Amino acid sequence: MVLGNVKHSIGTWLKHPAPEALFDRQLVWIALGLMLTGLVMVTSASFPISSRLTDQPFHFMFRHALFLVIAVSASSVVLCKPLDFWFRNSKYIVGISVALLVIVLVAGKSVNGASRWIPVGPINLQPAEIAKLSLFIFMSGYLVRKQDEVRQTFFGGFIKPIMVFTVFAGLLLLQPDLGTVVVMLVTLFGMLFIAGAKLTQFLALMIAGIGAVVGLILVEPYRMRRVTSFLDPWEDPFGSGYQLTQSLMAFGRGEWFGQGLGNSIQKLEYLPEAHTDFVFAVLAEELGFVGVVLVLMLIFSLVLKAVYIGKRAFEEGEMFGGYLAFGIGIWFAFQTLVNVGAAAGIVPTKGLTLPLISYGGSSLLLMSIAVSILLRIDHECRLKRGQKELEQQIDEEK
Repeated sequence: MVLGNVKHSIGTWLKHPAPEALFDRQLVWIALGLMLTGLVMVTSASFPISSRLTDQPFHFMFRHALFLVIAVSASSVVLCKPLDFWFRNSKYIVGISVALLVIVLVAGKSVNGASRWIPVGPINLQPAEIAKLSLFIFMSGYLVRKQDEVRQTFFGGFIKPIMVFTVFAGLLLLQPDLGTVVVMLVTLFGMLFIAGAKLTQFLALMIAGIGAVVGLILVEPYRMRRVTSFLDPWEDPFGSGYQLTQSLMAFGRGEWFGQGLGNSIQKLEYLPEAHTDFVFAVLAEELGFVGVVLVLMLIFSLVLKAVYIGKRAFEEGEMFGGYLAFGIGIWFAFQTLVNVGAAAGIVPTKGLTLPLISYGGSSLLLMSIAVSILLRIDHECRLKRGQKELEQQIDEEK
């Protein structure tokens, strides 16, 4: 009799398998894995500078842990917001972002000659990070509302979003923050291309964008020094090429399996910004080639998840979610390439964080919120698919 009950239960399970999860669990574990890796590496990389500045070796670790708590809490709230909320309020979000960029120029905190932060309680809010996500949310809504114009006309559909970007770019360059401008420009072009903009228009603006970036580099001596030091950092290893040469030494010492967690030499204040922009160099030194590959696999798994979620959203007719998911994926991928490329001497040094890993409250907060939005997009797509399957099943039973 017991055997009969077991067979009946198995047969029932095969006919009615467990329902699909209502969110992408793998994406959650990938994001948490990157956050945990970031906490460990920030703790290791910041130990010497934290001891010197505060007489407390774990000062930056405690702050980063606080940032994590704030980021996860905010992400939990964002996860409850439907996509329609972001679609309806995209213009207001852009307006708030522009206002914050103006405030930071007037009353912002200046560090190393750049005015990029607004002190807010325990963290320094960086409006540039908010500007990235707000622009991508606005662009996703715009591409849904004006999709036909984007594909058919040049001024009406293509130039308008470029004008919005120009406002952001002008305010960011006054800080100055060219790195954020480049990330926003690349992501914007990617979203327009996915929306079906004409190739000739896309190429024309891409060339104009590249020309503008080159011009901005040429007119600022410190940017030119970054480019020349990137081309040959060993020409001036104790001057303009100092940071890059120290980073390359960290990569060289890492070899295959690294020097071991906590055993970095370069973080002993040889490598500037070891726990922020150049945390990847410390990771390479301590965990080696194997650690570097594993971390990059995690980050680009997250990017692939974003692309897959965007594809599923388009299939389910959720155009806003599709554009936004692709935008977030391009953002994470390009910012990772720039950060890792700068640490490895492949591209000029830029002050961009490694997604979900580098020390920095604003970056961690906004990228965690971006992951929550991805989860929400996936969740709503799964609900739509489940509703369709249920309606189909009801029709078949009739």
